[in-house]
Amino acid sequence: MLIAEIARTSGAVAGTSGRKAKVSALAECLRRAGAGQAATVVAYLSGELPQRQIGVGYASLREVPPPAAGPSLTVAEVDAAFSGIGAVSGAGSVARRRELVAALLGRATRDEQDFLIRLLAGELRQGALDGVMAEAIAVAAGVPSAQVRRAFMLRGSLGPVATAALADGADGLRAFTLEVGRPVKPMLAAPAPSIDEAFGKLKAEAAVEWKLDGIRAQVHVSGGEVRVFTRTLDEITSRLPEVTEAVHGLPVREAVFDGELIALRPGGHPHPFQVTAARTATRTAKTADPVPLSVFLFDVLHLDGNDLLDAPGAERNAALARVVPAELRMPRIVTGDPARAKAMFDEAVARGHEGVLVKSLDTPYTAGRRGAGWLKVKPRHTLDLVVLAAEWGHGRRQGLLSNLHLGARDPETGGFVMLGKTFKGLTDELLAWQTKKFRELAVREDGRTVHVRPELVVEIAFDGVQRSPRYPGGIALRFARVLRYRPDKSAAEADTIGTVRAVAPVID
Repeated sequence: MLIAEIARTSGAVAGTSGRKAKVSALAECLRRAGAGQAATVVAYLSGELPQRQIGVGYASLREVPPPAAGPSLTVAEVDAAFSGIGAVSGAGSVARRRELVAALLGRATRDEQDFLIRLLAGELRQGALDGVMAEAIAVAAGVPSAQVRRAFMLRGSLGPVATAALADGADGLRAFTLEVGRPVKPMLAAPAPSIDEAFGKLKAEAAVEWKLDGIRAQVHVSGGEVRVFTRTLDEITSRLPEVTEAVHGLPVREAVFDGELIALRPGGHPHPFQVTAARTATRTAKTADPVPLSVFLFDVLHLDGNDLLDAPGAERNAALARVVPAELRMPRIVTGDPARAKAMFDEAVARGHEGVLVKSLDTPYTAGRRGAGWLKVKPRHTLDLVVLAAEWGHGRRQGLLSNLHLGARDPETGGFVMLGKTFKGLTDELLAWQTKKFRELAVREDGRTVHVRPELVVEIAFDGVQRSPRYPGGIALRFARVLRYRPDKSAAEADTIGTVRAVAPVID
């Protein structure tokens, strides 16, 4: 398959706002690719590389050689070239990678160059997000989209799912099962403005749990082995011996638990989020006495041979309580009384935590999705947004990238809707860090503004949403301020423009 075909499909998908038209174009491209190339094609059309990172920055893409007269580059050739570029290391590696990129682009037509440059720069946003791509795989393979979504949930990647669906149809998808040792995407919670509104949506008795300001963790137990994964499915077992030790003694043969890890002070209040994040981000112990993390498990997906993904929340919690002692479980009550739930909320906030989660007792575990059965309630409005650009600072911030351009995800286009700017809440340490990071992610500079690849997620507190003709979405955040960066979240997990409108009323 030629790269030209993928470039044409990308253009067609970007040129339409209709979901059905996007799905149709993607499905036709996948049919032509077939099972053998499906995984690579899915990655490219999703704006990703199968190799993830190959060490190519914006500087390597500035000087583009003259384009080829006609298309000849195949998907296999480009994939091999990317692997070769990523394998370059040692002295002179930057220059060598630049040479290899130029050689590859020199074989591409103008349209192919544009596609490959945007792919390498992380700017290929045409609306082929996971949901749209999953539906396209279903159409291309002639299988129910629910089967594709479930296989994706269990495998964590759409490429292998597309390969199986196109090769063996529904039988291939049924081969994907929950596998102890292979992480699945976590179930996510939707925001609710208040306890009353959360109970109004669920319309029944519900579980109310503390919401901690920690790191989401999926813990897999098999025999005597314990493995710990982040919400982005990266393994961090070796960094957290206290976590594996806490779980090691549980009376289970095989299990998959969902939970939260957090660094607590002696009195039980949490350390700043950065302390917890530093523990999970450190690959080797650099301090003699690292701050230990406490374990709070709140769900179980598999227990001793039984998959529990489809079981209702009440059944999963009962299974969790049978094998996990109270000191390792998330504090929780079950009630139909909003007043009791508010008391639980007040207690969590008083202890320094974020708020509570209100959970339906009937909902299954919808991995990788923001289900209506889990609702999060916080004492202030917060959003996880993506940094689109930053402006050079003035005065004491001269020489530092300061004023952040903030964007919410737009599921329809695959892009981001700008909601305003902020320079508030940034410490000297954060300013220095983000200036260095933004230079690495830069794709272009426009006067005082440096535009970056939309990869960094930042948690923003704000006082409300107001109408604004200055921004494409017609709304802007009021008094936005930075709380922290979220290295544990990808841009695909950032809040959507729909969430922004739902979480707070728009003020005229």
